[in-house]
Amino acid sequence: MQYFDPHIHMSSRTTDDYQNMAEAGIRAVIEPAFWMGQPRTNVGSFIDYFASLVGWERFRASQFGIAHYCTIGINSKEANNEGLAREALEILPNFALKEGVVAIGEIGYDEITPAEEYVYQRQLEFAVEHDMVVMVHSPHRDKKNGIIRSIDVAREAGVPMNKLVIDHNNEETVDDVLDSGAWAAFTIYPNTKMGSERMVEVVRRYGPERIIVDSSADWGVSDPLSVPKTANLMRKGGIDEKAIELTCWGNALAAYAQSGQIDEEELAKPAVIDQRQSYNDNTVLRGQQPRVDEPVPN
Repeated sequence: MQYFDPHIHMSSRTTDDYQNMAEAGIRAVIEPAFWMGQPRTNVGSFIDYFASLVGWERFRASQFGIAHYCTIGINSKEANNEGLAREALEILPNFALKEGVVAIGEIGYDEITPAEEYVYQRQLEFAVEHDMVVMVHSPHRDKKNGIIRSIDVAREAGVPMNKLVIDHNNEETVDDVLDSGAWAAFTIYPNTKMGSERMVEVVRRYGPERIIVDSSADWGVSDPLSVPKTANLMRKGGIDEKAIELTCWGNALAAYAQSGQIDEEELAKPAVIDQRQSYNDNTVLRGQQPRVDEPVPN
């Protein structure tokens, strides 16, 4: 079975991670724009970061047989630097409409401040104007109220609920998200958020409809193999194979293919890798022999 990790921060991960993910069956990923762990000092850092998401990182993933998509947005934590956030909003259109961008995100609330709400609303307006999917980051504190507020504000902005993905859910929030008609994504993240065992029970209780499993692996203690590991735990727990396919592949594909940026037929084919390729004269090679696959016959 192929897997889709629709929330993973590969800029923070190593080439070994790409190799291990491909071996575990991960065929596609989505990398949301997020906070890199240190406050940005100028809008140029946003420009370089967004450029890497639509450029180098997409290329790097392809060299290991993984299709890389991304979302572009001003993260809620960074919205509280109001001057810089407004500058970043100005350059957002330069990247959000590029090839491979499947949503505006991850956006929403952190501390649920007026500054965060302003930046969230402006990006929702942009998404509605350009008929885009929206990926919402739910706050780590006061999560339930933050998610309810996120949904209400998105609905007021005119975002169709079938184009709204609410991430970082838990058992307390899943009813609110599913009842709204939005997609409920669950971050399988060690020590915090949602563990694999709990995720199995969520799928057992609610079924697979509009539920998405992802890893949110980043620069912290996290696991880029969370999706296949959770799928295997579902199998051991007696979850139906169709439910596993939907929560670990099909639902993410259905949600983000609404962007028009995902070629589903191409994803269904085996990856063809040619590591002789380069991006801006750089390759993923460091002295090793390049892997060059034979083209797949039509």
